[in-house]
Amino acid sequence: MTDAKQAAAEPPWAAFVAIDWADRKHFWRLAPAEGGCQEHGQIDSTPEAVEAWATQLGIQYSGRPIAVCLEQSKGALVYMLAKYSHLVLFPIHPRTAAQYRETFCPSGAKSDPSDSASLLDLLLRHRERLRSLQPDTPPTRLLRTLVEARRRLVNDKTQQKNRLTATLKMYFPQILQWFDEVDSPLVSALLQRWSSLGELKRCHPGTLKKFFLEHNCRGQERIRKRLEAIGQAVSATEDEAIVVGGSLQARMLVETIALLRGQIAEYDRRIAELVDSHPDSGLFASLPGAGAVLIPRLIAAFGTQRERFRSASEVQCLSGIAPVTEKSGQSEWVHFRWACPKFLRQTFQEYAAHSIARSGWARAYYQAQRQQGKSHQVAVRALAYKWIRIIFRCWKEGQPYDEQTYLRALRRSGSRLIDRFRLDTQGEWKTVAGFQKFSPLPS
Repeated sequence: MTDAKQAAAEPPWAAFVAIDWADRKHFWRLAPAEGGCQEHGQIDSTPEAVEAWATQLGIQYSGRPIAVCLEQSKGALVYMLAKYSHLVLFPIHPRTAAQYRETFCPSGAKSDPSDSASLLDLLLRHRERLRSLQPDTPPTRLLRTLVEARRRLVNDKTQQKNRLTATLKMYFPQILQWFDEVDSPLVSALLQRWSSLGELKRCHPGTLKKFFLEHNCRGQERIRKRLEAIGQAVSATEDEAIVVGGSLQARMLVETIALLRGQIAEYDRRIAELVDSHPDSGLFASLPGAGAVLIPRLIAAFGTQRERFRSASEVQCLSGIAPVTEKSGQSEWVHFRWACPKFLRQTFQEYAAHSIARSGWARAYYQAQRQQGKSHQVAVRALAYKWIRIIFRCWKEGQPYDEQTYLRALRRSGSRLIDRFRLDTQGEWKTVAGFQKFSPLPS
């Protein structure tokens, strides 16, 4: 946006404020729009103190709009200030604020009052480069909060699963051989009842068989093999300290895993309700490879505000899928983009990986990248780069994705991917050792 357009789009500001937030106190600096002496001070981080400060500004400037910049795009202070209609928030990336401060203070000297002064200078001089915070609709923001929280719970469950595996290896490793998933409800129930091999071997086979049947393990042959294995098993150690300590920790871990499993199920239920009622659910459900987990994450990634992104490139850069190019003299190099929302990048990479098995052209493109010597992760990111452009177009126009429409567009453009796609359809994909492998049909 040019300076002239920015000036035309801006409201008649009453004042400009910068806040350097902290855990207990926030330092602020204010410059009136009509000029004059700047004011500064500090406020406690409590909701009551922020309420009094924001209300006083509204009275002082008769409810006219006030531009406020701070080093947060989400967080406690942002949520407190967002409810005041006369405050327009301009989030500043912490790295941007730090480098702007170092530009005029190369010594590295730093203090909260000086940080607020630097932020205010950035707001006054370079406001045309900043974007005001435009909150999405409440359902979309709730969906974004829930999918991020769910992912954290999944990570916590994985961590507890790894701890349980390490514990069982010390005193009861047979569990890892008898069951495919150590974090399954069946294993949790078994370890809560018999947490060591000694306790399990003392149990009557009829009781064990009844236990397996009650926990949806109804394969008679599988039950028979497990009972035989339990009867022939030998303790990994007779050290009472290891067995008793390991048993206690295993019980604690399976209870934690069961709790997390229930919490994840509750998040799934709430997320599914939001997706069912979301206006863009059909659009994202049309994407090949997008299921119950990825559909809400993709909705949250794009949001519902069509004006939020002007081009697909903005989404590619924001998510970290687009690489960074650096040039200096005769040198030029491209490298991975580190500064980005990690969860957003994971969303696009994981979707691209899932699409390989569901989309013919995506599979052909991935294979082409691999044949060029690219690693799996690099090839998936390259595929995600293309998917973002496609999804962005569908999202902007509000149209579901159609594979045949995209293939016709590739043919019109003379894309070499079409030839690879034709070759791809002359074979079949098989799952080998958990991986998808392409096998050409016999000629």
